[in-house]
This record gives sequence, C-alpha cells and structure tokens, in this order.
Amino acid sequence: MGSLWDAILKNLTPALGSFFIIDLIAATTNAFNGALLARRPTHYRHYTRVGIVILAIFGGIGGGVMRDILLNTVPDPLQSPYYVVFATLAAVLALYLNYHTGQKVREGMFRFMAAFSLPWFAALGAYKSLEAGLPPIVALAVGVTGATTGRFLIDITSGMTPKHFLRGEWFVGTALLTSAVYLPLWYAGLSIWPATLIAVAVGFTFRILALHYKWEEPEPWEPPEAAHATAPAGRSSHALDDAAGTARAHPTADPPDPQLRKP
Repeated sequence: MGSLWDAILKNLTPALGSFFIIDLIAATTNAFNGALLARRPTHYRHYTRVGIVILAIFGGIGGGVMRDILLNTVPDPLQSPYYVVFATLAAVLALYLNYHTGQKVREGMFRFMAAFSLPWFAALGAYKSLEAGLPPIVALAVGVTGATTGRFLIDITSGMTPKHFLRGEWFVGTALLTSAVYLPLWYAGLSIWPATLIAVAVGFTFRILALHYKWEEPEPWEPPEAAHATAPAGRSSHALDDAAGTARAHPTADPPDPQLRKP
C-alpha cells in the first residue's frame, strides 16, 4: 500500500519546472479552444457533452503528444494526469460560457482563443527540438506540427477538410512564424520563459491582425479561362467550405444556431 501511495503522489506532484507549466498552459488553452470549435455550426455534429470534452482533450494534448512522438520521447501528456485534468476543466468552462453568453461574445471569445492558443505549442516544439540538438529546420517542422495537430484531429472527426489545407487567415503561417521567432531567441541565450513569451506575443499579434484584416494565404494561380469557376470575390474557399459544413450540419435554408439547444 505504501509503494502504491508513493507512486500516486509521484504522478500527482510533478516537478513544476518551467517547461511543464508552459506546456500545461498550451494544453489548457488549446482544449478550451477545441471545445468552442466543436460547438461551432461548421463542426457541430450533435455531439454529446462527453463527446465535446473528448474532442477538447484531443485538441489540448494532441499537439504535445505528436511533438514528443516526433522527438522519440514518451509524450509528456501521458506522464502526468494534470494535462487531462486541466484540459477537461477547460472544456467544461468553455461549454458553460458558450451556453450562457450571447452570439457576439461567443464569436469574440472564439476568435481570441483561436489566436491565443495557437502559438504556445509552436514555441515549445521549437524549444524542445533545439534542446535535443536537432537542426533549426527540424525545430520549425516540429513547432508547426505540434501547434496544428489538435485542430487537425477535431477537423477530421467533424468531417471537415483540415484547416491546414484551406485558404484562411494564416493558420499554419502563424505557427511557422512563432517557431521562427523562437530560434534566434534560443540561440541568443534567452531562457525558456522570456523566449516563449516573446515568440507567443509575436504569433498572437500576427494571428489577431490576420483575423481582423482578413489576411489570407494565396491560392494557386488559375488560368484565365478558369477564372469564372473560382470562389466569389471577398469569400475565401475556407469561407465557402464553412458554409458547406453548416449546410451539412443543419440542412435548412437558415441554419439554426446550436446554442438554441442545451449542450
């Protein structure tokens, strides 16, 4: 009994190092954003409350798990129960706020969290890759992969084309920028906290501006004769895909807001 209790305490009381705390922030914010995403008309598939919490956990720890798999280490979210606990709490809070707030507040909250949650795993992926002695190009790749895996899992589960591949407000570009900003800070000798906060601030600012001003990644050039078949001006292919997702989720002329039903 004593050895079992010692093992439980060891798992529940990790050394609260800087990386662990930042990684937990990344998992929690991404889980919160994942729950909000699962309730949006484009992704909502009449999920149960437990289903949304599971999706949020996928979104929260998916980036850290994929990062550590690429680095050939046991994933940190599998070594401490804090990740799942905090991701679950974040999902429950997101569901509560999503139901008890108005449409404008929900939309603003989602846009803020979509920008705020993205850069954390990008910075941590770059940090952990550099600490492992890997070259900068690998650090960029791991940073981008870690930052975008959670969204990929939720998109695939919801039957949507992953956001990585659609025209939008620089989703992958923000992750790449954050990782790229982290590299010179690490080589300059900054410790993990200031380097991460600077990189996250740059990525967050860029993402907020991209969302506000509708900065979007370019699509391939179309030959002149195919110009009439492209998306209408002012609407990206991602916006068209969102509209199609809404129609699939709610096959009516005027898709109902899922907030009308209790989560």
